[in-house]
Amino acid sequence: MQELTYFNGEFVEPGAKVVSIDDRGYTFGDAVYEVTRVVNGRCFAWSYHQDRLYRSMREMDIPVKMTPDDLTELLEIMCEQSEIKDGYIYLQISRGAAPRHHAYDRSKLEPQMLMYIKNLDMDAIRKDEDGVKAICLPDERWLHVDIKTTNLIPNILAQTKAEKKFAYSAILFRDDICTEGACSNVFVVKDEICYTHPADNKILKGITRQMILTRVAPSIGVTVIEKEFDRAFVEDADELFFTDTIGGVIPITKLERNVVGDGKPGKVTKRLQESLNKLMEEGLP
Repeated sequence: MQELTYFNGEFVEPGAKVVSIDDRGYTFGDAVYEVTRVVNGRCFAWSYHQDRLYRSMREMDIPVKMTPDDLTELLEIMCEQSEIKDGYIYLQISRGAAPRHHAYDRSKLEPQMLMYIKNLDMDAIRKDEDGVKAICLPDERWLHVDIKTTNLIPNILAQTKAEKKFAYSAILFRDDICTEGACSNVFVVKDEICYTHPADNKILKGITRQMILTRVAPSIGVTVIEKEFDRAFVEDADELFFTDTIGGVIPITKLERNVVGDGKPGKVTKRLQESLNKLMEEGLP
């Protein structure tokens, strides 16, 4: 197995200095990205990630230079040549390189594409499945977090604060309303019903979140309701969990200094976790 890096039409050495210092992704965070899991040597739910990638590019006015079929074929080549069975692919497309100026001229820019495939530490992921700690922080991000851009400073600061407190991540609140995690979506379980924030401009429409809503929960008879809820509702939860591409379903067993439920992954959370893991093993285009 080997980790591979691709940049603008060719494979390069991992860590190679190929990005221009004038690249707007470097100088402004003017880029979009996706992260997709590789399970059993195949990309999981790539078509969902691809749809979101192209939507982000449209919203950011970044022209699409590669067809969906060609991009899918490139990811398949990355998986085949790397021989990585359990890993992830990171894909980033910036607006292009030009002398630093806030405004851009679309006609004078050529999007730059960087992609790499890496192994995952599956032991660490399995450890998180047993339950993690979360803290609560204010949501200080801009109001278009439904666009998956690389401009992630508020997320970075929130995640760093969480890890300094030995937490897996932070749950974010905007005007006392729970939005999502610093790098994940959040679900509350109350009376065996799941609740999560509606998919609007205040959250990223996570792919694992979509899997839970549209495939996993319906398949095992779990009800999921999209609605706004406040911090008191979160603190009164029977169960809590994060969802993200790398970790899947991550039970939250401690919130700040308080134990969630009985301090172990809840019954509903575990059922969703097991069903998602099964779906990932089976594969989904």
